[in-house]
Amino acid sequence: MLRFAVVGIDHGHTFDHVKGLLAAGADFVGYCPRTSVPALLETFKKTYPDALQIDRDTIFADPSIDVICIAAVPRDRAGLAIRAMKAGKDVMTDKPGVTTFAQLEEVKRTVAETGRIFSICFSERHCVRSAVRAGKLVKEGAIGTVIQTLGMGPHRLQLSTRPDWFFDPEQFGGIIVDIASHQIDQFLFYTGSTRGEVVASSVGNFGMPDKPAFQDFGEVLLRSEKASGYVRVDWFTPEALPTWGDGRLTILGTEGYIELRKYIDIAGRSGKDHLFLVNGKEMTHIDCSSEKLDYFEAFAADVRDRTETAMPQAHVYEVCRLSLEAQAKAARLGHR
Repeated sequence: MLRFAVVGIDHGHTFDHVKGLLAAGADFVGYCPRTSVPALLETFKKTYPDALQIDRDTIFADPSIDVICIAAVPRDRAGLAIRAMKAGKDVMTDKPGVTTFAQLEEVKRTVAETGRIFSICFSERHCVRSAVRAGKLVKEGAIGTVIQTLGMGPHRLQLSTRPDWFFDPEQFGGIIVDIASHQIDQFLFYTGSTRGEVVASSVGNFGMPDKPAFQDFGEVLLRSEKASGYVRVDWFTPEALPTWGDGRLTILGTEGYIELRKYIDIAGRSGKDHLFLVNGKEMTHIDCSSEKLDYFEAFAADVRDRTETAMPQAHVYEVCRLSLEAQAKAARLGHR
């Protein structure tokens, strides 16, 4: 049985990792309680009251632990992943897996030297049932050849819950690296592209002049040999919306299109995971709430079989590269 531990409880996506691996039949060994968000740690303790708290050095030194899950402060994730891989363990990390080009190169060297897996759990695809169903429909040819993706990732600021590092681009990597990596992952995946190009990008601070380094808006225009993509991310979810963000994705094909309303259908159907399919034969709504999330079982199989079925390693690197490049070349908007 695959055995895993958690190092770095600084973002709520750590719950996705644990829940997903437990559902895949893995054994949760325990976690290091170091955190920059005490309230998050308390929730983690209540959610997994029987899980052991283990010293970080002990976790890395334990040869029986196969996988380390990481949702630490973004700046620290690559270093922890490298340490884990050098200790003979595979890694599942929250996005962004890296925040600098130097970190990306060091991760690539470590994977090459150790043969370990460095996987980023892009939760807006891997943990969203409508996104999983969309991938299957695209593969089946339901909308022909995909020629463009339009991805939107709005988030609620929840200012009072945010630690200091949340406002420091040196620590979170910038809004494109931190959030838009989700949409960049989706662009590559749904268009079947192995490489991409950043055509243009911009970031802005429109709502927080008291924190001038913070970025509450970002956009990216992408291109590959197969398709184009547009990404918009922001921290402007209104308080009246009953969820953290109205995340949407539109996938345009030569024979139709798919729209995902991932977390809410505003003033429409209840629940989440709504998929709308329009092509030459039908115009329909598909409730994807029962769709199976297959990333975690595939990851566990990759750990066992030394394969790349959950997500090719080259795909992870390309998402990181494009995110870093888009962030680095972004024009600055709003408050300067």
